[in-house]
Amino acid sequence: MNTPFTEAAGLPVNAAQPVVTFTPVTLTVPGRPAPLEIKVSAPVGGEGLPVILLSHGHGASNFLASFHGYGPLANFWAAHGFVVLQPTHLDFPGLGLRDDVTAGGPLFWRSRVEDMRFVLDHLDDIETIVPGLAGRLDRTRIAAVGHSLGGHTVGMLCGMAVTDPLDGTVLDLRDDRIAAGVIMAGPGTGDGLARTAAERFPALTTTSFTTMTTQALVVVGNEDHNPMFSDRQDWRADAYHRSPGRNKTLLTLQGAGHMLGGVSGYDAGETTDENPERVAAVRALIWAYLRSALNPGDPAWADAAAALAAQPAAAGRIQTRNDVVN
Repeated sequence: MNTPFTEAAGLPVNAAQPVVTFTPVTLTVPGRPAPLEIKVSAPVGGEGLPVILLSHGHGASNFLASFHGYGPLANFWAAHGFVVLQPTHLDFPGLGLRDDVTAGGPLFWRSRVEDMRFVLDHLDDIETIVPGLAGRLDRTRIAAVGHSLGGHTVGMLCGMAVTDPLDGTVLDLRDDRIAAGVIMAGPGTGDGLARTAAERFPALTTTSFTTMTTQALVVVGNEDHNPMFSDRQDWRADAYHRSPGRNKTLLTLQGAGHMLGGVSGYDAGETTDENPERVAAVRALIWAYLRSALNPGDPAWADAAAALAAQPAAAGRIQTRNDVVN
């Protein structure tokens, strides 16, 4: 007999409401080899809604690495008060561009950040296109969330530096419109990257978190270790350990692999650690973190952290650093 799971894994969240989804919002980007398509999910009611930009990963699946994926997260956050914007990056397999090195493949690491910034630049257009959305977004409360390569994208929006391997330019593509970031199972520093991955993805060899100053939650699984990427067990926690520590938080999920229980899609075949209860905890904890990060004084994060610590078999462990320097 299957054991039922709770929507929020026993963690406190507000009441859910119906969600309206509009897809695709299509924006023409000068010089981009394909139009930028976005999925928008929003609660049916409410004004002054905070915004989450959700960046997908670089997985091997046909559709999850696009706005078609991450339903367990996007639907939950929209039902609990956020407007979720999901751009489809150029590494989406359906576009057939991953092998085009001249266009930025296979990772399109730089254009991913440009996608997110373009979305922010065109929030007025998105509000106009999506029925019932006009005037409901709070542009002072915007967060960026990303999984895997999407975590790398969010890191750059939060100030993480990458040196372009083609010309040696150190890129700072931070965006001050992002008030908080969430990096889920993102790549670590370049000095910890395995040789095979370094040869295939040279841009990842230059990653540095020393300038990532935006407040951020870093989410990792304690079993997310792939020697093809790094020999270090804690490599994917580098965004926490190696960034300026003011307002940095680490959530380590017990028993979780790279997919954190299945965040990329419902019953996704690529998930090796499928656990609906873990996904429920992840999305509730991120919801609580962003509620408090975007609304100083909101007790959601403190309440969620206390509830997590009180659980007999807690899904994860929370650590916080408030030092100014490494």
